[in-house]
Formats: sequence, C-alpha cells, structure tokens
Amino acid sequence: MPRFWWLPGLAFTVGFVALGGSAVWSAASGPRWTGDERRILQGLSIDRLPPLPPDPSNRVADNSRAVKLGQALFFDSRLSANGKVSCASCHQPVRGFSDALPLGRGVGQTGRRTMTVVGVAYAPFLFWDGRKDSLWAQALGPLESAVEHGGDRTMYARLIARYHRARYEALFGPLPDLTGLPQHAGPVQNLQARASWNGLTRSRQRAVTEVYVNIGKALAAYERRLNPAPSRFDRYVRAVLANDTRVMRTTFTPAEADGLRLFIGRASCVSCHSGPLLTDGDFHNTGIPTAPGLPPDRGRASGAPLVRRDEFNCLSKYSDAPPSECVNLRFLKTDGPELEGQFKVPPLRGVARTAPYMHAGQKATLRDVLEHYNLALSAAVGHSELMPLHLSGQDLDHIEAFMRTLDSPVDAPAALLRDPFARTPATPTPQP
Repeated sequence: MPRFWWLPGLAFTVGFVALGGSAVWSAASGPRWTGDERRILQGLSIDRLPPLPPDPSNRVADNSRAVKLGQALFFDSRLSANGKVSCASCHQPVRGFSDALPLGRGVGQTGRRTMTVVGVAYAPFLFWDGRKDSLWAQALGPLESAVEHGGDRTMYARLIARYHRARYEALFGPLPDLTGLPQHAGPVQNLQARASWNGLTRSRQRAVTEVYVNIGKALAAYERRLNPAPSRFDRYVRAVLANDTRVMRTTFTPAEADGLRLFIGRASCVSCHSGPLLTDGDFHNTGIPTAPGLPPDRGRASGAPLVRRDEFNCLSKYSDAPPSECVNLRFLKTDGPELEGQFKVPPLRGVARTAPYMHAGQKATLRDVLEHYNLALSAAVGHSELMPLHLSGQDLDHIEAFMRTLDSPVDAPAALLRDPFARTPATPTPQP
C-alpha cells in the first residue's frame, strides 16, 4: 500500500506521490485508483445496498400502521418498571441511535454497550453475541431484562390496553380479556412476578405472550425504517466511478483519500468491514480485553446456543415464518472453540457519532480502536484473529480521517425521528 509525502513547492505540479505502488495523487487530477480498488469501492457504496430484505417471521414488518404503533412504543417511557426508560433512552436519535455510554443503562446497568439500530434490519443475528435472529425478537429482550426496562408481560399488556388500544386493535385485532390478571407476571427474574406467571393457565399465558410478541413486531416495523443515507464517502465513490476528478478533489482531502486506500488495502479493514453497511454481518474475535469490573465475556459462544433455544426465534410458534424460511437458524453453528470471544462486527456508517467502541465500551475513541488493531494483542477470551499491521501514526490519522467521512443522516422521514410525546412530555395523552 502506498505511502504519501507532501512535497513543498510542488503542490500544483506533483502533489502527493505514491511510492511502492501504482496510485498517484495529483493536485490537478486527485488520487488515481486501480481497477481492483474501484471494484472494492463500488462494493462499499451505499448505492449497492439492496432493498430491505423481507422478514417472513413478522407479518406486519412493512405495515405502515405497525410503523406508527412501533414509533409510539419506541418513545414511550411507560414501558418500563420505573416509567422513565424507553427504547429511545438508549437508542437516541441525536446520537446515531446509540447512547455514548460504555455500558447501556436502563433501570440498572447492563454488561455491554448499546448498539445502534440504524441498518440492523439487514442483519441475520442481533446483539453483540447474536442471541436473537429477528428485530422483533431483539426488541423483546430489553423489555423483560431486569437492568433495561425491567417490566413483565402482564404489565405490558395492561399498558397497551390503556394507552395504545386503538392502534393495537386496528393492527392485530381485539386484545384478550385481561380481567383478573396479576398486575405483574411473566417469566422474568423477579421471583414474585415469576410465581404469578406460573400460576396462570397455559391459555392465559399464551394470550398475554401474543400481546407481548406483537409489541416486538410493531417495534421492529419502526426500526426497519431506520437506515443510513448517503455520506460524503458515497459522494466520493460516485466521483471515482465516474472519473470525476473535480468532485473527487472537492469531496475528500488527501489525508482522507489516503485513509480510504489504507482501509481497503494494507490495513485490511475490509476483511470484516465490507459491503454497503461496512460490516460482513458476522462475528469475529479481535482480542478486545475484558472491561474492568466485568467477568470475561464469551460472546458468540454463549449467544449461539441462546438463539437456538430462544422462545421467540424464527422456528418458534410466535414466528409467522414457515420453517423453510428459517435457513440462518436451521444451519447455525452453536459450538466450537472458534466461537469463543467472537462479537458481532458493527456497521461503520455513522461510527464517529457512536463512541465509545467495542462490546463493553473498552475503547473511548476511534484512535484507540485503530491502535488496538495495529498492535493485535492476544485475546483475553479465545483466540484473536488479528495480525499486527505495522502502520505508522500518520497512517492511523488518515484512516481515522476517512472513517469520519462515513457520517450521514438516517434515511427516514423526519417525523419518524421525533418523539411523538414531545409536546406533552410530562403526561402523554392516553389513546381512547
């Protein structure tokens, strides 16, 4: 991969010269890209993002009424044990649908960092360890988590009946009779709520769980609408493919162009951060150290068995998909030493807005992340897939400069990014 040096006095005649490679930066024409590099860049462009894949496990995944209900639920803090935590508490629109914390915080503190939900509808498995296989199943996990929303199923069914009945019933049909149900019951960590749940008949459990599942499916319909828009990087790639040197020069600085060339070349970033979302959607062990105060995290080694036996996976009775549509789950590998310490590769679009980084916020800045990959230290759990890169400090500066060009707005109507309760935040008006 070429290195670039500025030659004073020759800025308008030679500019940046590539040594040891075929690429040349010229102030007149900008950087030159080889045919192989152009093909890689084309594959990273947002223009190559395919249409949103269908979710056969969720029959309302693309229903506009489900999107509206999901938006209301996403911002509704009443769906929590203390009435203060909503999905948007951690997935904040102004922070790229993340929260800028090392560890997610709801009614308590979690053991992992909050992942953005932008673009995750393209992912076959969710969470850092891949323990869920659909957006709707993912949405249900935090609702019953003792440290996230801290709620339970009968509590949520009652909240739907009180505040969201009209929208819910227009989409899913009549709510079940909730008369006589305990205020708090569900298969949760709270022993009293769990005992109350075990005291219900199977038919009542199933009826309440159907409401709970439908909450997840509506949330998923909303989250499917949150996808990345084109960034400055995408404008640059379009210029490269069109041989538009003027736009290339005005879109990227020499440092950003060099950082991009390193990203797709000598730094090997595209080995994992490939495709239009800059993620391969897979899981890798990159030797991230255990976060202070937390136990070692096995990552995929613990998540893969969990999704296989998940109550709400694609093959479950709550899924709308026929078994033939559940290919990812049916052929999932659930054991093996290579799974130890593997974590999901996050998309890099908007990455500059989602610090800190890694599964438990172990790295505070992009530079910290790059230095970690450059050194390739041994893994605390399992075996790291990294090899030392031997990049210079300037190389790391340029890669970071490039990564900041990936920032972009969310490709969704502005109305979907706003809290529908914002006009009356203290006491949202219940629906009839």
